[in-house]
Amino acid sequence: MSIGKSANGPWIDHIPGNGLWSNAILVTKGMAPYGAVALGEIDQVCEKLRARQSEPHAWWEEWSAMGRRLHARADALEAAGHRMSAGNYYLRAGMYYFTAERFIYPGPDKREMGRIAIDCQTKGILRRHPNVERVEVPFEGAHTSKSLPAFFMKALNTNAERAPTIVVFNGMDNCKEMSVLFAGLEFAARGWNTLAIDGPGQGESLRLRELYARHDYEVAGTAAYDYVAARADVDAGRVFVMGYSFGGYYAARVAAFEKRYRGGIAMSALHWDLHAWQQDIKRRQDADPKGTPQSAFHFRWIMGCIDDAGAALEKAKKFSLVGVAEKITCPFIIVHAGEDTVVPVANAPKLFEAIASKDKHLKILNADDGGHYHAQADNRQVGIDYIADWVEEHL
Repeated sequence: MSIGKSANGPWIDHIPGNGLWSNAILVTKGMAPYGAVALGEIDQVCEKLRARQSEPHAWWEEWSAMGRRLHARADALEAAGHRMSAGNYYLRAGMYYFTAERFIYPGPDKREMGRIAIDCQTKGILRRHPNVERVEVPFEGAHTSKSLPAFFMKALNTNAERAPTIVVFNGMDNCKEMSVLFAGLEFAARGWNTLAIDGPGQGESLRLRELYARHDYEVAGTAAYDYVAARADVDAGRVFVMGYSFGGYYAARVAAFEKRYRGGIAMSALHWDLHAWQQDIKRRQDADPKGTPQSAFHFRWIMGCIDDAGAALEKAKKFSLVGVAEKITCPFIIVHAGEDTVVPVANAPKLFEAIASKDKHLKILNADDGGHYHAQADNRQVGIDYIADWVEEHL
């Protein structure tokens, strides 16, 4: 299934006929409500890209050029002592660098672009949001190279010494710098903490620490729970695990095996047969490289098999919720997009039916609801509000 037209028209299909770029542009535009990008700056970049679709380096050249422009402005404001204004520029520069990095083939250039993006985004987040800490979650030992990088956003609007906490894992091509904003800001406003974490195969853990995706994500889920439960500002009895996009698989897997979580949240439901899904994506990429939302190399990269598509597909066979979803006994919610052209909607009722919990909920968002594209990338607030309301009912 290729990316086609939607009820949102050009907001989703920004560059008609180029699903690869349109999906990436949508993810970037979706961060506008949180101050991480500016729609005018995105428009400037996209208008230049329209005329350069046949050029192999156009994507990263145009996005990184915008990043550099804002980065220089941020540094100048920082030097002048205007840290809050600098934070705005750092945050937007970092997001554009992250967008630029998306289609750079893994290697030194990609690693350096990722490093700069993370550095700028971190500076922006910490300057703009003083209730955020940069933290390390011990993982497979105490050595820093084997810890998971994360942001901990403290609850606001509460007098509670120990607050409920949401652990948020990303998808296949997102990062903690995004989720701490589009999810964490809403959760904080409701009096909850957020641990936005880059697990194996995600964000900084993948880019700078070479921690690749793994099917047994309960290992990362347990590490995250142990970390937050040990904090004096966390109510260990009210910790939820959430994953969005591919993280919907991770959240389900964690909820199935780490029973200390109060509940689980899948902001997109998957996965039953990752091998077959990626095999089909590869077939479509071979036929039309611009027809899918994923680059030809990204899946191999997160699997740690960049030079061996066969090995990546073989590893994918272990990523399945068959025989796993039945182990989910805690309250669990699935929010899926009615016009999801990335992950078929059929995954949502399939997961819902398999979950053993008597307290489970499925919501398919349609065009009238808004947020009806994959993982609500077209309107994140719609999905997050729905999830947060459900969490309030389960505290």
